[in-house]
Amino acid sequence: MNQNKKELQVSALCNGTVIDHIPADKLFEVVNLLDIPSMSTNVTIGNNLDSKKLGKKGLIKVADKYFTDEEVSRISLVAPNVVLNTIQDYRVVDKREVKMPSLLRNIVKCSNPNCITNNEPTGTIFHLVDSEKGTIRCHYCEKEINVKKIELI
Repeated sequence: MNQNKKELQVSALCNGTVIDHIPADKLFEVVNLLDIPSMSTNVTIGNNLDSKKLGKKGLIKVADKYFTDEEVSRISLVAPNVVLNTIQDYRVVDKREVKMPSLLRNIVKCSNPNCITNNEPTGTIFHLVDSEKGTIRCHYCEKEINVKKIELI
């Protein structure tokens, strides 16, 4: 048997998206965030797979689905540095490491109860302050929040 076939832990995807290098402890947060259980296409979820980069990792393969920029931004808040692979005809046509965007619109709820976004029908806007520490700042009240403590809208 070919050595590559022995190492293949999850079957290949014809068309769709592979979210790879998800920290194993964040896998099910990403699954819930993207509402994977309600998808009607084939989905493969792998957890605690061997990874040279992380030790153990999670992986999600979704057939015939390409994620929007908003969905990718949501992923970046829960599991920054995942790798998003776009697959067409069994080939990777685009591969990118997901980074937190510099601007987040209508994704995160401000934790300041006095913020206008919590008292008026106003969408939220957050600016990335420090990607290493995971700090974002509300555009309106300037409250800084660590992404580990955010509430997604």
